[in-house]
Amino acid sequence: MSEVVNVSMQGEVAVVTVGSPPVNTLTREVRAGLKAAFESLRGNPAVKAVVLACAGKTFLSGGDMREFETGVQEPGYHEVLRLIEDSAVPVVAALHGTVMGGGLETAIACHYRVAQEGTKLGLPEITLGIIPGAGGTQRMPRLIGLEPALDMMLSGKPLTVADAQKVSLVDTAVAADVTAAAVSYARALVAEGRGPRRTREMAIAGRDKAGEIIAARRAAAAKTFRNRNSYNVLLDAVQAAVDLPFDEGIKRERELSNQVERAVEGRAFRHLFFSERELRRIPGLPADLKSRPIKKVGIVGAGTMGGGISMCFANAGIPVTLVDAKQEALDRGLATIRKNYDRSVTRGSLKPEQMAQRLALIAPSLDYAALGDADLVIEAVFENMALKKEIFAKLDAVARPGAILGTNTSTLDIDEIAAVTKRPQDVIGLHFFSPANVMQLLEIVQCAKTAPDVVMTALDVAKTIRKVGVVAKVCYGFIGNRMMDPYGREAERCVLEGATPEEVDGALEDFGMAMGILAVYDMAGIDIGHLTRVERAHLLPKDPSFYRPTALLTERGWLGQKSGRGYYRYDGAERKRTPDPEAIAMFVEEAKRLGVPQRKPSKQEIQERCLYAMINEGALLLEEGIAIRASDIDIVYTSGYGFPRYRGGPMFYADTVGLKVIYDKILEFRKTLDPQYWQPAPLLEKLALAGSSFAQWQAERKA
Repeated sequence: MSEVVNVSMQGEVAVVTVGSPPVNTLTREVRAGLKAAFESLRGNPAVKAVVLACAGKTFLSGGDMREFETGVQEPGYHEVLRLIEDSAVPVVAALHGTVMGGGLETAIACHYRVAQEGTKLGLPEITLGIIPGAGGTQRMPRLIGLEPALDMMLSGKPLTVADAQKVSLVDTAVAADVTAAAVSYARALVAEGRGPRRTREMAIAGRDKAGEIIAARRAAAAKTFRNRNSYNVLLDAVQAAVDLPFDEGIKRERELSNQVERAVEGRAFRHLFFSERELRRIPGLPADLKSRPIKKVGIVGAGTMGGGISMCFANAGIPVTLVDAKQEALDRGLATIRKNYDRSVTRGSLKPEQMAQRLALIAPSLDYAALGDADLVIEAVFENMALKKEIFAKLDAVARPGAILGTNTSTLDIDEIAAVTKRPQDVIGLHFFSPANVMQLLEIVQCAKTAPDVVMTALDVAKTIRKVGVVAKVCYGFIGNRMMDPYGREAERCVLEGATPEEVDGALEDFGMAMGILAVYDMAGIDIGHLTRVERAHLLPKDPSFYRPTALLTERGWLGQKSGRGYYRYDGAERKRTPDPEAIAMFVEEAKRLGVPQRKPSKQEIQERCLYAMINEGALLLEEGIAIRASDIDIVYTSGYGFPRYRGGPMFYADTVGLKVIYDKILEFRKTLDPQYWQPAPLLEKLALAGSSFAQWQAERKA
């Protein structure tokens, strides 16, 4: 047949087997193989039924993402799936592993489905800003009913086999060899005289209430998925399934699918998908480089960060020694860890015995000597250079040779920290984000002397503890916090110019940020950023308005959520943020004292100032080599800073706006605002004037 698809006979049942490792993606080669196989079986009197199976660890796992950029080559999905569905004898899909997207669309073009227990079945396209475009929006409502199909497609979440059986997506489930079970099932169909059961010929359950059902889903999507269009497009496609004959519905689905694939939203999600696969390509790291084994970890500091980091490793089954200077700090830290696990048990996401196993992996100690057998030690105390140097000197004395010493600093110079040890080659930055046991991002900071295998180990550790690891070089704030500095600066300056905290955060949240920056400061603690700036006072601009609102709040002891008020008030049991007239009056008074003009910036101006300042700083990071790729910055911001994934990250977003548009606006701000903050980064200027983009710059460097 083909190199990736073969046909064998088991009596009267033809078994079509796809073997395209590692995950049987529906590439052009696989589609061509399926087409050839089903064409060869057509009209063969010896064949009474067909089983479609896959070798390896999964059934067809999904479509070929690369074809979104190159275009789908013949034979296309629709041609192949129609050929399968048209079979004159029953076709049984033998499902196992992860049956997603195009893989599930293939399964529902078959006439019957047998699934192995543990299989996951889903249509996750909406999470990539696209819609099921290989007949999924037309066949799924016919197969399982309108509401279950909408639940599945709009959530993007996979179903278990048990749930799939409940909605008749799966006909029967088996514990073991699914191909053998599917062959038996096919034989039973033949014996009973049951022929093909074509999904396209089924009536849609719930069609009589389709108008109100779809209208309700549109209203819900408008509230929950602001700025995103793929939800409405998906609902348009499902409406076509309700209103049109199957073939016309398929035609409409294709039109809509092409529309979202080309739209910014779909391109943004695909950009992030491919960007994550680039993260391990680090200049100077050979492809065959081996990482150091990490079988035991030490954490210094039992506070919020240290406790959260301990949980990350315990969750991955790695023993942790948690060290703190004081017994009460250890007790408090362990109590918080237990409370976090308790919450998971209450929610049902963790079993009590799993909680017990994980807690047993965390061993508290007051003695640094207990870290002597750790393969990796991570310091997670507060941001103070003298304290961190003192800890690293101790770690250097007790850690075994070859142990990696990591610091969770978010801003400090790690080269300076590494210099107090006799092993700077073993020192690396491991910047977790709070809460560390929840947040996806891990900034891996490669110091001047960090050994290549230490960087590789950090990337492997990130994967082990299910984090997205992004490598950066040493500078103040690395990638994320350095770009946050101008972003926050403009937000605070807008407050002094007469915008209320609610207006500033509202503008940023309307853009799509998970939370406005002033609300973030309240959540993290107003004093944290302020104390960092106090320590760096000699490096800050000579500008009395620079981050002045935060300084005022800290001076008053209004430190955010932990003190009940900051930029907002947090009254009542729910501690919901509400405007604070007293804080607003204080900002107005301070603006008068400083002579800050009351511009009362608009929503658009707030967005442009905050975002363009951030993007400009990103361009500087690329020029300085702090970030390896523009796409790495996008991963940092969408994984750790609440930047909307449907906009692709700040640098991708900049390309969609146009770098010349951003450059021109920065020049305008240089005239109307404080010029010291509005100098275009040389790289931004160069690309803007050349009509280029960050994506082109990155592609040229890769080439």
